[in-house]
Amino acid sequence: MANAHLVMVTVVVLLVSLSSASASASAISTKQQKQSLRFSEKGEFRILQVADMHYADGKTTPCKDVLPQQFAGCSDLNTTAFLRRIIAAVKPHLIVFTGDNIFGFDAKDAAYSLNAAFSPAVSSNIPWAAVLGNRDQESTLSRAGVMKHIVGMKHTLSQFNPPEVDNIDGFGNYNLEVRGVEGSAFENKSVLNLYFLDSGDYSTVPSIPGYGWIKLSQQLWFRNTSKKLERAYKNKPEAQKAPAPGLAYFHIPLPEFTSFDSSNFTGVKQEGISSASVNSGFFTTMVEAGDVKAAFVGHGHINDFCSELTGIHLCYGGGFGYHAYGKAGWDRRARVVAASLEKTENGGWGGVKSIKTRKHLDNQLLTAVDAQSDVVSQWPIS
Repeated sequence: MANAHLVMVTVVVLLVSLSSASASASAISTKQQKQSLRFSEKGEFRILQVADMHYADGKTTPCKDVLPQQFAGCSDLNTTAFLRRIIAAVKPHLIVFTGDNIFGFDAKDAAYSLNAAFSPAVSSNIPWAAVLGNRDQESTLSRAGVMKHIVGMKHTLSQFNPPEVDNIDGFGNYNLEVRGVEGSAFENKSVLNLYFLDSGDYSTVPSIPGYGWIKLSQQLWFRNTSKKLERAYKNKPEAQKAPAPGLAYFHIPLPEFTSFDSSNFTGVKQEGISSASVNSGFFTTMVEAGDVKAAFVGHGHINDFCSELTGIHLCYGGGFGYHAYGKAGWDRRARVVAASLEKTENGGWGGVKSIKTRKHLDNQLLTAVDAQSDVVSQWPIS
């Protein structure tokens, strides 16, 4: 674990009206969308998933569940050190934070904690995006306030909510399009679609305690967006027959994550599946849409498995933060997704050929583990 050498790095409004906040946040996110995502000249696009930083107050915030000899001096700064190291090693084209970015109960000032938690991403000048978990709003900002703050930060492509939708549950439902290689036939066209959803915090139904779920209004937005992107993709002479693949990112796992055991997944399951209290049907919605090939979540810190169900891979990121609960002696980790484009006969670049995933451990070598090689509908994830 990186804790073994204990790298210490210094980490350098409440909403009055939801409608006015949405308008201002949408204006910011629209401006930031000009910073478009696209595949590299080598036909590659890498996404770093950071799950559950649980950042609080920095140097004074102690680590949880580390070995006794690692505890002294271990703090939120270890989370910061890990994030800086993994960004430098992976060189992602996009960093995605999948919720519980801060641990609200231990964060005295939500804005301070958010700034500190995302500082390595901001200073890297790499585009990044975030969704909320169930803990982010438990400090001095409301859930809407947290998302508004995130949207206002540098280099983020996060959005408060889709500007074209008047009423939608949650905060932080949006999609990002990744375009093809510059100069190729796909340079102005999305060949990989990314969906971000607010999976909620806690159930508001007294008779159904537990965690939140992706609501029908969000599913309607997702379904409409998927259809729109499919029409745009197919309405080109160079288009493939199948729609561009999609990836979904949210915090709380779907009930379908309980479908797996050690005989049919890659990675580990070391705790129960703390899924949404209600099966709202979002997995079925993704299956019917046909473009989403994998969904990535956090929430369960010592689960990091990934497996396929009905054509969709369901994957945990694995716990990242040192103030989050973990397992002593089990390294904190991050998941990487790497998409590659198909090489055309004339030496150019076409659509997505494969998508691979692996995890990196926070040890001295940032060891890569659990590379997968499953093929789903001619869309490999390995």
